[in-house]
Amino acid sequence: PYGLSLYSSLEKHCETFTLWIVCLDDLVYKQLELIGLRNARLIELSEIEDQRLLSVKEDRTWKEYCWTITPFVCEAVFRKNESTERITYLDADLFFFNSPAVFFDEFEEAGKDVLITEHAFDPVYEQSERTGRFCVQYLTFRKTEKALNVLRWWQDRVIEWCFCRMEDGKFGDQKYLDSFPELFPDAVHI
Repeated sequence: PYGLSLYSSLEKHCETFTLWIVCLDDLVYKQLELIGLRNARLIELSEIEDQRLLSVKEDRTWKEYCWTITPFVCEAVFRKNESTERITYLDADLFFFNSPAVFFDEFEEAGKDVLITEHAFDPVYEQSERTGRFCVQYLTFRKTEKALNVLRWWQDRVIEWCFCRMEDGKFGDQKYLDSFPELFPDAVHI
């Protein structure tokens, strides 16, 4: 239901888009195939899983494994559709009330290869120390060597460690984003 809400908000606020949906099980794939969303392309989980992912799958909870997959999704879309020049990773629980064009315009103006967004927690709910300054829910990557270097660095990190707990300055897939501006200053736009 969250993902379908996201899709309908994109239909309402974007002139053109393709939503690549990673289906985490066969039932979701079959149901979405039946619905036939005009601007959606479905990806089966097996199309993303490589030997590295499969080697850690049994050692992680389902949530942790889903987080581990995240940095592999963008590269999978680039492989599936060679004409794709830029991809924005969206969590399924997002909903747009306006066009996201403002993000793309700023990104183009910055001339960078990766866009990351801050959590910007209300002070009452501040938890950046635990979960990170940046949020995985909205990330943009160009199909450039600089962006792919960032993605591959992130992939290596989540293969090494991606758990639902705070440990040694890490938390899931998300806390790694805090290192992006320091490690890749020429590529990353906040």
